[in-house]
Amino acid sequence: MINVLLVDDHELVRTGIRRILDDVRGFKVVGEAKDGEAAVQFCRQHTPNIVLMDMNMPGMGGLEATKKICRYCPDVKIIVLTVNCEDPFPSKVMQIGAHGFLTKGAGSDEMVRAIRSVHAGQRYIAPEIAQQIALAQVTGRTDENPFQSLSERELQIMLMITKGEKAQDIAERLNLSSKTVNSYRYRMFEKLNVGGDVELTHLAIRHKMIDIDVSY
Repeated sequence: MINVLLVDDHELVRTGIRRILDDVRGFKVVGEAKDGEAAVQFCRQHTPNIVLMDMNMPGMGGLEATKKICRYCPDVKIIVLTVNCEDPFPSKVMQIGAHGFLTKGAGSDEMVRAIRSVHAGQRYIAPEIAQQIALAQVTGRTDENPFQSLSERELQIMLMITKGEKAQDIAERLNLSSKTVNSYRYRMFEKLNVGGDVELTHLAIRHKMIDIDVSY
C-alpha cells in the first residue's frame, strides 16, 4: 500500500486528487494538510510514503516544507504538484530533495505513474519540465526568467510577499528578524529591477512564477 499525504491550501484541489487516488488500487490517502507547517508535523508523526506538495500556501510554503521534511523525515518522498512550472522552481525543489515534479495540468494517469515511480525509488519530472531544464542547461540561457537569479530563501520570501504577507509576519514564520526579511526583500527588488511589492507580483505573474488566483 502506498500511503499519500495531500498538501494544498485549496480544499477543492485536495478533494479532486483524493477522488482520483481513492480509485487506484494500492493507493491510500492517509492525510491532508493546507499549509507547510501541518505537512511537516504530519510527516514527523505518521511518515507517509509520498507527499504531493503544493508550492504556494499560506504560512510556510512548499519550498521550506519540502526542505524540512527531507531533513527530518528522509524516508518520506516528495512530489511537487504546482502551477509554478517555470524554472528555477523545478531545479530548486529537486536540489533540496524532492523526488518528483508535476504541474497541476498533469493528467490523472501521469500523477499515478509519477507516484509509483517515486515510490519505487526513481525520480520523476514531467516531460515538458525536464525538456525545459535540459534546454536551459545545454544553451546556458538563464536570462529569460529573471527569477533565476534569486536564491532559495529569496524565492521563498517572494512567494510570501506576492500573497500579501507583511515583513513582520514573514519574519515570525521563518524565525528571522524583520530587518533580515527586508534585506532579502530589497535585494530581490534590486536583482529583479522592480520598485515594490506590486511590481514584484506583476513580474511573478508574467513569468508564471505564481498563479493569478494567489496574488490577491
